[in-house]
Amino acid sequence: MADGFTHGLWVYLAASPLLWLTVTLMVWLLALRIAALSPRNPLLNPVLLSVAILVALLLASGIRYDSYFAGAQFIHFLLGPATVALGIPLYEKLALVKANLVPMLVALVAGCLTAVGSTLLLCHVFGFPPVITASLAPKSTTAAVAMAISAGLHGDPALTAAVVILTGISGAIIVTPLMNALRIRDYSARGFAVGLASHGIGTARAYAVDPIAGLFSGLAMGLNAILTALMVHLFF
Repeated sequence: MADGFTHGLWVYLAASPLLWLTVTLMVWLLALRIAALSPRNPLLNPVLLSVAILVALLLASGIRYDSYFAGAQFIHFLLGPATVALGIPLYEKLALVKANLVPMLVALVAGCLTAVGSTLLLCHVFGFPPVITASLAPKSTTAAVAMAISAGLHGDPALTAAVVILTGISGAIIVTPLMNALRIRDYSARGFAVGLASHGIGTARAYAVDPIAGLFSGLAMGLNAILTALMVHLFF
């Protein structure tokens, strides 16, 4: 009887939207605790840890992603306000941004061309079909914009979302070691580079390293979303 009660309780909880919202928040707090054990270790990225733990939980419990998302979608909704909130530090450091306006615009165009152009070139070399190419092209911009671009190009928005997340996590992992290896000490340049290549996840990592890096990363993320939407259509 105990087994039947436990099974029934699990079925009830699994159907409750609040369950997966609570689980997601608990997993995030756990990931932050783990990341704090070695703050300079890029592999202990809270986003990467959270994704790995949640995927393992969903696979182990047999819960479909759409059932999970029905509960966790409130966090997805908060991405909008969180993105808008990036404008607050931008306003506070407006003079610094204006002083770096020209190099930022040059880096923006170069970075966007590299991100989109290299992706299209590799897709051509490996013979990917148009639907895959259209899905991968906007991988370096934020998820909502990338999925809209992909849909407009007749790509697969679901595949785009997965690649965007993978791009963000990869950028967040390698940004600090790469910038240190290149001896780039200017946090405005470091932040702009990671925001340009790794959008929101990279921006979260940049803010964890330095506030100035986070500021320029968020700025790069927003500008790159606009330019990528224009540039991808020119390529296609």
